[in-house]
Amino acid sequence: MAGAGMAIAVLTSGGDAQGMNAAVRAVTRMAIYVGAKVFLIYEGYEGLVEGGDNIKQANWLSVSNIIQLGGTVIGSARCKAFTTRAGRLRAARNLVEHGITNLCVIGGDGSLTGADIFRSEWGGLLEELVRDGQISEEVARENCHLNIVGLVGSIDNDFCGTDMTIGTDSALHRIMEVIDAITTTAQSHQRTFVLEVMGRHCGYLALVSGLASGADWLFIPESPPEDGWEDLMCERLGETRSRGSRLNIIIIAEGAIDRSGKPISSNYVKDLVVQRLGFDTRVTVLGHVQRGGTPSAFDRVLSSKMGMEAVMALLEATPDTPACVVSLSGNQSVRLPLMECVQVTKDVQKAMDEKRFEEAIQLRGRSFENNWNIYKLLAHQKPAQEKSPFSMAILNVGAPAAGMNAAVRSAVRIGICKGHTVYVVSDGFEGLSKGQIREVGWHDVAGWLGRGGSMLGTKRTLPKTCMEKIVENVRKFNIQGLLVIGGFEAYEGVLQLVEARGQYEELCIIMCVIPATISNNVPGTDFSLGSDTAVNAAMESCDRIKQSASGTKRRVFIVETMGGYCGYLSTVTGIAVGADAAYVYEDPFTIHDLKANVEHLTDKMKTDIQRGLVLRNEKCHEHYTTEFLYNLYSSEGKGIFDCRINVLGHLQQGGAPTPFDRNYGTKLGVKAVLWMSEKLQEVYRKGRVFANSADSACVIGLRKKVVAFSPVTELKKVTDFEHRLPQEQWWLNLRLMLKMLANYQISLTEYISGKMEHVTRRTLSIEKGF
Repeated sequence: MAGAGMAIAVLTSGGDAQGMNAAVRAVTRMAIYVGAKVFLIYEGYEGLVEGGDNIKQANWLSVSNIIQLGGTVIGSARCKAFTTRAGRLRAARNLVEHGITNLCVIGGDGSLTGADIFRSEWGGLLEELVRDGQISEEVARENCHLNIVGLVGSIDNDFCGTDMTIGTDSALHRIMEVIDAITTTAQSHQRTFVLEVMGRHCGYLALVSGLASGADWLFIPESPPEDGWEDLMCERLGETRSRGSRLNIIIIAEGAIDRSGKPISSNYVKDLVVQRLGFDTRVTVLGHVQRGGTPSAFDRVLSSKMGMEAVMALLEATPDTPACVVSLSGNQSVRLPLMECVQVTKDVQKAMDEKRFEEAIQLRGRSFENNWNIYKLLAHQKPAQEKSPFSMAILNVGAPAAGMNAAVRSAVRIGICKGHTVYVVSDGFEGLSKGQIREVGWHDVAGWLGRGGSMLGTKRTLPKTCMEKIVENVRKFNIQGLLVIGGFEAYEGVLQLVEARGQYEELCIIMCVIPATISNNVPGTDFSLGSDTAVNAAMESCDRIKQSASGTKRRVFIVETMGGYCGYLSTVTGIAVGADAAYVYEDPFTIHDLKANVEHLTDKMKTDIQRGLVLRNEKCHEHYTTEFLYNLYSSEGKGIFDCRINVLGHLQQGGAPTPFDRNYGTKLGVKAVLWMSEKLQEVYRKGRVFANSADSACVIGLRKKVVAFSPVTELKKVTDFEHRLPQEQWWLNLRLMLKMLANYQISLTEYISGKMEHVTRRTLSIEKGF
């Protein structure tokens, strides 16, 4: 065992954040997995200083059934004592007593900076303990070096260098739930709402929720409004009302300031609207609601991934490696030097204090800047510079997926900004063949952001069944750009159109596919629009199923998820709910594996945790159906546990889109239309568009961290059409984590450790996608 003889302690400190428990669980289990001893430190640094019962050894079951809980089960406290050397001396003594020389701290930048100071003083603290006769020289020698690894838990996402901090996504979920609820009452009464969200020094939550709700006005500390903003804001609010809107939403970060650094309060904004416009206006301060509630799927998976990586970082640490934070970059784990991140985080604050606001936004990272620019682009209609000669049509194809409407909305609006004629098509390719095509304006898509499903209507029909009629309508409406938002059929459909270019010159136009499907099975992208919402829906159902099983005792649930042949949905949901197994088509399994799983559950029933949850992707095996698994588990577990089946079905397609899908849809819509506009310019000759090169028909997608355009003809080579899957899928490496955290003994050799990367102004300027 790689970690034999090691002792690792984990603590949570600072403000709580949803997902901290998932991180504690992952650190604990991964450490036990590698053979180390694990201690949980209760009440943060206070427990570290006080010692005694606050430091307890943990076992595998200590962290069972906590992944779905918000907050932190080991407690967190603000601690004055640890900021003094005397306090840190007591803390060092408590760690040495248990032989702990590895510390994993989950908290914000203050907590992590404290840990780094503790580490740098460690040698001196031990010398002092030896001098005072509290420990022997031999003990000091054995514990001569303290390793520190940090996980950033902060709902503000205010830590530079990390894409997302633990809790940010969940906080956005809480904010969007409130905005959706407030929107309905505001519409009934034609009200204006001023919503104050958390973020004393960082406007991330305000910015992303403003982008995801299509707010009318937004205040963030990094970019104070120009002087005279009061007039402009009131003018704009009045304008939206006169165009028929029944409500206004204004979002303000608690740390909002004006150009001179004076705070802007939500009440000041409210009074302004009432006095100048006479609108019925209300203030809602979200406060600590944002820290509460169950963690989102993203936060559970992020924390589990980071927790495992933290243990690996401690295993591999030497006295010369700097203290690091574990983070996610794209969808890979990385390690970043703690103090480099802290330094850049301080630089942002300094830039804001010195009123260098442009620079503050750049230091927040490219994604933040990108969000801000897209918000400004979409919030308010600016007349196009000139009418363009181009027409484009937008349609939805395949099954409905959350986020489709957000993509249509932003695509329509950017198209109008560019001066194009924008058409929308009802009912997919079938509607295109029947001429269900209409021109749309800026306000026709207002309020679409938070709507689930597909407002345009969507069908699975492929073009080859009605090619002649499609071509006829492309000619009739003079369509030169086609934006297809949908799943595998959207990709396959565009491929058919491209392959028919030889026969029909009308199809020599620019085409783009935005992948939108809950199955996440479109080649050319790591994430499809709608899969985040589907994973969250499946996860919420499984949380309830687990609760029911906990009450009944000795019960195993077999849950069937959707996804066609693609096992993404069941794998990620499995990690998020701590499932015992997830059967998928891509990871072939035999009767021996099934037998091992049954034995595993039989052993589990002998412990205090008498429940099991097994996920099965709908098409994972031709013969081992859900019914078959139920029969097998029932007869093998006779007298030890009983079984129940749950088929989740279409609830995975429904519901309001998650904040991620609203934003992802918005951004893909913007980037797709900007790309199409550029391509249209390139192939425009003598008053007409003629495009037949491979790169004139692409799938837009997020790969690692980059938004990429891949020609459909290229992707055809890496697609398994029989099973409707890309031949290679990045998420298969998550299956290792699923199995490890469910206590299956597998070898560590397959685990890919994160690399150490540096955080500088240059690395921050790289586009992270989100």
